[in-house]
Amino acid sequence: MGLLFAIAQVVEKRIQNRTEQSAGNPWIYALSLAVYFTSWTFYGSVGFAASSGMLFLGVYAGSLIGIALWWITLKRMVQAKETFRITSIADFISTRYNRSQKIAAIVTSIALIGIVPYISLQLTAVISSFELITNSPNSGSEHDLAGWLVTMFMIGFTIIFGVRRLDPTERHQGMIAALVAECLVKLIAFSAVGVFVTYTLFDGFGDILARLKDANLEHVVSFTATENSAVMWITLIILSFSAVHNLPRQFHVSVVENSNRNHIKTAMWLFPLYMILINLFVVPIAAAGLLLGMSPDNADFFVLLLPQQAGSSGLTLLAFIGGFSAATGMIIITTMTLSTMASNHIVLPAIERIPKLRFLRSYLLQLRWLVVSLIMVGSLWFSKEFAGSYILVAIGLISFVAVLQFSPALFGGLFWKKGNSLGAFLGLLSGFSIWFYSLVIPTFIKQGWLSTHLLTEGPWQIAMLRPEALFGLEGLHPISHAVFWSMVFNIGCYIIGSIIFSPNKSERNLTAEFISAMTSSTQSKRARPTGLDAYILLPPKLEEARSLLSNYLNDDKAESEVTTIAEDLQVLDKSKITIIELVEFHRMVEHVLAGSIGAASAHKAIENTIRYNHKEESDLKALYSHIVTELQTTEKESSSDSQSGTTGYGLIEDLQTQIDDLEDMVSSQQKQITTLESKLESRYEEVFKYRIESQKTKQDNALLRAELKQIFGNREDGSFSGDDDEEESKNT
Repeated sequence: MGLLFAIAQVVEKRIQNRTEQSAGNPWIYALSLAVYFTSWTFYGSVGFAASSGMLFLGVYAGSLIGIALWWITLKRMVQAKETFRITSIADFISTRYNRSQKIAAIVTSIALIGIVPYISLQLTAVISSFELITNSPNSGSEHDLAGWLVTMFMIGFTIIFGVRRLDPTERHQGMIAALVAECLVKLIAFSAVGVFVTYTLFDGFGDILARLKDANLEHVVSFTATENSAVMWITLIILSFSAVHNLPRQFHVSVVENSNRNHIKTAMWLFPLYMILINLFVVPIAAAGLLLGMSPDNADFFVLLLPQQAGSSGLTLLAFIGGFSAATGMIIITTMTLSTMASNHIVLPAIERIPKLRFLRSYLLQLRWLVVSLIMVGSLWFSKEFAGSYILVAIGLISFVAVLQFSPALFGGLFWKKGNSLGAFLGLLSGFSIWFYSLVIPTFIKQGWLSTHLLTEGPWQIAMLRPEALFGLEGLHPISHAVFWSMVFNIGCYIIGSIIFSPNKSERNLTAEFISAMTSSTQSKRARPTGLDAYILLPPKLEEARSLLSNYLNDDKAESEVTTIAEDLQVLDKSKITIIELVEFHRMVEHVLAGSIGAASAHKAIENTIRYNHKEESDLKALYSHIVTELQTTEKESSSDSQSGTTGYGLIEDLQTQIDDLEDMVSSQQKQITTLESKLESRYEEVFKYRIESQKTKQDNALLRAELKQIFGNREDGSFSGDDDEEESKNT
C-alpha cells in the first residue's frame, strides 16, 4: 500500500515540476489497460477452468476480437473525447444523443446497479485470501478489521490521486503509474506461481496432461466440458467483446486517459500479449490442484493453496500481493469513474431541480468525495452481507451482462447516423428491464428472498413469462438466456425508436458534429478563425461566464478559466468582439464546464444562463443562412462538374428546409401577435368608455348631493348627512 502511494506521489511531483504536460508513454498506456484483469481473472479463471475446462478462454476470445478492431472503434471514441471533453461512458453516450440527461442517468444507474456488487466481489476476494494465508476465521473482529483497512486505504488513494480535482478529464498520471505497477505485480505473481507448479511440483506441461488422463480429469483441457458449450462460447465471446469497450473502468483508462490516439497502435499488440501471458498457466494451476486432491470448491484459491501446501510461504505471500493488486486496481479506477458519473448525472441534476439545494453546486468536489466513500462502504457492506452466497458467486457474469446493455447505443452511435435519442433511451430501458427480470430476480429467488413459484410457474401463473424461460425459450444457461432476450429487446427498440422518431434540428446538428469529430483525421482545435464586425462588448460577456462558472467552481478557478479562454481566443486585450468570437467563447466555456459536471449538465447550464440580445440573435441567423446558401452553391457547382452524386450535402438541404419552416412559423406567430394586439386595443377602448361613464356618474351624484343639502339643510334635527351618498358614489 505504501509503495503504491509512493509511486503515485513521485509521478505527480514530477509532472508538477515540468513546464509542459507530458504526452504520455504508449507502453504505460497499454499496460494500464490491464486493469481489465481483476481478482476474478487472478483467482476465478483457475476455478472456471477446474469446473468448465477451456471454456474460461471465452472470456478473453471476445476481448481479442474487440482489440483487433480498436483502430476503428477506440480511435473514434478518443477523437470524440478530444472534441467534446468526454468524462465517462455515460457522458459519451448522452453526448452522442443530444446531450440527453435521461440517457446519462439511465446509463449511470445501470452501471451503479451492475458494477457496485462487482466491487464487492473484489473486496471479498481480498479479505478471503487474507484470511486464507493467515489461517484467521472468516468472521469476527479480524475479518471486520481487514475489510475496513482495505476499504479505507482505497477511499484515501482514490480521493488523493483520482478525485482531488473537479475536472476528471485531466489525466491522472500518478494513479495510472500505480495502476501499471499493480498490473506488473499481478503478472509476475501469477507467472511465478505457474512456473513453480508446472516445473517444481510437476515435470512440465506434458507431465500434467499425462496425469490428467490417468486421473480421468480430461475435462480440464476440454473445449466442450459443459452442456450447451457452443452456446456458452458464443455468450462469453459477446460479453467479453462488449466488456473491453463498455466497462466504466476500461472506458476511462482507454479513452479518457488517452493522450495520443497513436498509442492505440501499441496497445493493440502489447495488451493481447499481456492477456496471453497472464492466462498461460491457468490450466496447469487448475489441473495441479485437482491432481493433488484439493476440493473443487476451493478451486478459486488454488493460486494461494498450492504454494502454501508446498511450504513456500514467500511465494504464497507474493501470490496474495498479486491478487491484492488485481483487486485494488479495479476498485480504485471503477470507484473514481462511478463517482464522476453519479455526481454529474444523478446528484447534480437533483440539486438543480431543488432550489434549496443549489448552494451545494459550489461543493461538487466534496460531494464527489462523499460518493466515493458511499460506493466503497456500500460495497464492503454488500460483501459482508452476502459473503459466500449465490449472489456474490454469480455477480461476475451478471455485471458483464449489465454493461452489455450499453452496446447498441454505443456502437450504433459510432457507426449509424440515424440512431437518435429516443431509440437509445428505449433500447437502454428495455435491455435493462429484461436484464433485471431475467437475471437479478432469479438471483433474489435463489437467495431465498422471493417465492420459487415465480421461477417454476411465472407471474400470475403465466408460464411464458418465467424469468429463466421467457416466451418458452428453455434449456439455455441463465446467462445465455438473459443475453439473448436483453439484446433482442435492446437492439429492436433502438432500431425501431430511431426509425419512427424524427429528431429536432439541434439533435441532427449535434449528431453531424459528433460523427464528423470521430471521423476527422486532424486533431481538434481549441479556437477557430473569426469573421464579422466587432461590436459586442467583451467585459459583460466575461462577467456573465465568470458568474456561471462560479456556481460550480471556486471563484479563483472560474476567473482563471475565463482568462485562459479569452487568451486562447486572443481577445483578452480587446474591448469588443465579433459574433463568431462570442459563439466560440461560449463553446469553450461549455467545454470547461463539461469537464467538471459532464457535457449534458454543462449544456443545460449554458442554455439556462447565457442570453443573446436581439441584434446578436439576428446576426447569428443571418450568418447561419449565409453559410447554408454558400454551401448550397458549392453543391450545385460540384454537381455540374461531376455526376458522381452528392457527397454529404444532403444535410444542407435539410437545414435549409428547417430555415424555411422556421420562417413560416415566425410569420404565423406574427399574424397571431397582430390579432392579439387588435383585441387588446379593443379592450382598451372598452375600458376607456367605462372610465368616462364612471366619471359622469360620479359628477351626477355630486350634483344630486348638493341639491339635497340645499333642500334639507335647514331642518332643525340636522339629521341629514351626505356620507351614505358619498359611500354609495365611491362604490359606484
